[in-house]
Amino acid sequence: RPPYVAEVGLFGRPTLENNVETLHWVRDIVEKGPRWFSDSGANGCSGLRSYSVSGRVKNPGVKLVSAGITIRELIDEHCGGMLDGHEFKAYLPGGASGGILPASIDDVPLDFGTLQEYGCFIGSAAIVVFSDQDNMKDVALNLMRFFRDESCGQCTPCRSGTEKAVKLMAKPEWDTELLEDISTVMTDASICGLGQAAGNPINCVLKYFPEDYKR
Repeated sequence: RPPYVAEVGLFGRPTLENNVETLHWVRDIVEKGPRWFSDSGANGCSGLRSYSVSGRVKNPGVKLVSAGITIRELIDEHCGGMLDGHEFKAYLPGGASGGILPASIDDVPLDFGTLQEYGCFIGSAAIVVFSDQDNMKDVALNLMRFFRDESCGQCTPCRSGTEKAVKLMAKPEWDTELLEDISTVMTDASICGLGQAAGNPINCVLKYFPEDYKR
């Protein structure tokens, strides 16, 4: 990629591509009407959404709830709260690529277009909840190892950037200036979304969790 299927898809023609979750709602919307679906949202958002919640919560799993729910509502009302002895510290709002947010940002609707100002995005809505027993520096390193392993190796910014970032992030002290440079290059010059989002863990830890990477 490119080309993308919206430009060159089936039979070489522009093709509309929908994910399984989109197609899942077609029948209900046809039967109950679009108003039923749009009114199911929360906090100014529309529709229903499947959030896959894992991490330090009592009842993890896939939660079918109103789109636009906040992380605090999701944890308290649908996941049974935090595990005993754990205090909510941070979360991934959109899987490995979606960035890392602190618990202090717990009132933002989890939906498309609501998290960009914080340097994050909802993406797949694969939410991972962390507690005061987790170090975000270690979390970011684990995420970067994932990007390194999943890189197809086609473009240099992603292939070399993720590998170099892992080595730097594994050190006791981060070279923050160099890591920021690597993150910028991966974002600006990688071909696909994986490389373009690979710097998000670095950016978020530097922005929101200085107490963790300075230990």
